[in-house]
Amino acid sequence: MKILIGDDHVLFREGLRRLLEQLKDGADFGEASNFDELLAMAGAGEAYDLVLTDLRMPGWPGFSGIGALREKQPGAKVVVISASEAHSDVRDALENGAAGYIPKSSSVKIMLSALDLIFSGGVYVPATVLREGNEPEARVVVPPADPQLEQLLTQRQREVLDRLREGKSNKQIAHELGLSEGTVKIHMTAIFKSLGVRNRTQAAMAFPQHSA
Repeated sequence: MKILIGDDHVLFREGLRRLLEQLKDGADFGEASNFDELLAMAGAGEAYDLVLTDLRMPGWPGFSGIGALREKQPGAKVVVISASEAHSDVRDALENGAAGYIPKSSSVKIMLSALDLIFSGGVYVPATVLREGNEPEARVVVPPADPQLEQLLTQRQREVLDRLREGKSNKQIAHELGLSEGTVKIHMTAIFKSLGVRNRTQAAMAFPQHSA
């Protein structure tokens, strides 16, 4: 297991490395303190299994940087680990190809669980960002060979998908479910990635209508 860590705080990189050693014995690590260095290491010929990147570190080009890392490391999972818990940052990271978004405020247990699930092929969305009122815990989805919506999506995501199929806008869905439009957009992004589709029409046609 080869892991590349990009963060401008030395103490955080060291702590993250020690944490990851608990998850994967014998892992080899590369470290970068700014985005230019991270991108250079990603393109230096070494194949990594996991690339962890902070947002807005020195040299950060915006969320297109995630795509640039994926181009350099097509076989790696690119995961954002950031102090930001803004809905827009989570959504933009996922839309640009991140395999997960882990807030730095996450507990060790949550961070290890998130990474373990990402290694399994899932998409991690932080529950702290999605939870509103009685919003249930977000969970990672790992598409099986013969997927069913109940296995692929959380209950809330299925509720969002059902309303999408009814032709309702994000604003209408947000109103009916008591969510913000930002949260609905994050759910939409997670749904698209989980179902392997690119837009609302494809999502609506992906599986038979879910029945409650």
